[in-house]
Amino acid sequence: MADALGRPLAFHLTVGEAADCKAYEELIGLPERTPDALLADKGYDADAIRANPAARKIEAVIPGRSNRRVKIEHDQALYKQRNRIERMFGHLKINRAIATRYDQLANSFLGIGHLATARYWLKFVQAA
Repeated sequence: MADALGRPLAFHLTVGEAADCKAYEELIGLPERTPDALLADKGYDADAIRANPAARKIEAVIPGRSNRRVKIEHDQALYKQRNRIERMFGHLKINRAIATRYDQLANSFLGIGHLATARYWLKFVQAA
């Protein structure tokens, strides 16, 4: 999970081949402050996932899958901001241990993820 500036806020580690949408329930409850919008890719296009943010008064900005029978509109200008999240993952993957997943234990891999995140946040702290 990332903030509006693409800075990492929280992680939830899933098993290797799990779909991203399986972690939705854990991730949506993590932030201290309720987000204004949920920007997600087509992997999160499920009716249950779309209904949950609406109940929480969060705008769901999720494009519909190509095989969806009823097309769902989304805010395309806001969806373009999702590239900040993708760039965040790119910055974190500069750390070779994250990009190649050397660690076999989940705790070790998550620890490396937290160290990489701290290193990433130092740029913002230093600029302030």
